[in-house]
Amino acid sequence: MAMNVGKGSGENDVMVEMNTTPLIDVMLVLLVMLIITIPIQTHAVKLDMPNPHNPPPQIQPTVHTIDIDFDGTILWDNTPVDFATLDSYLYNAGQQATSDQPEFHIEANRLARYDTVAKVMADAQRRGVTKIGIVGTDAYVQ
Repeated sequence: MAMNVGKGSGENDVMVEMNTTPLIDVMLVLLVMLIITIPIQTHAVKLDMPNPHNPPPQIQPTVHTIDIDFDGTILWDNTPVDFATLDSYLYNAGQQATSDQPEFHIEANRLARYDTVAKVMADAQRRGVTKIGIVGTDAYVQ
């Protein structure tokens, strides 16, 4: 910032520059207020975990395995099924009371497509299946 203090031809000239310091101060205050008021984004997944103090069940539930192969083949207890048949099996299981539902263990091949696994899980959730889990993940740890 230069200031002309000498006497000369520019003594009576009007200063045409705008003072931007107050504008910058207001913008900084607004920016700080915006940062403070933005809610913190949490990327949490809601899980219904079992109570650790519950005793194990007296009667072991029925367990059905759903294998998903690398080429998209779905196996229900080692028998190949299509999506319609799987949907009917899951619908029948979802109609039972939550305490009487069988357990479903999904085991996907390492090369299986994610969308196939996601479709099976979404179908199970849509049909009301509550006891579902992914097993066999120890093969993916190196």
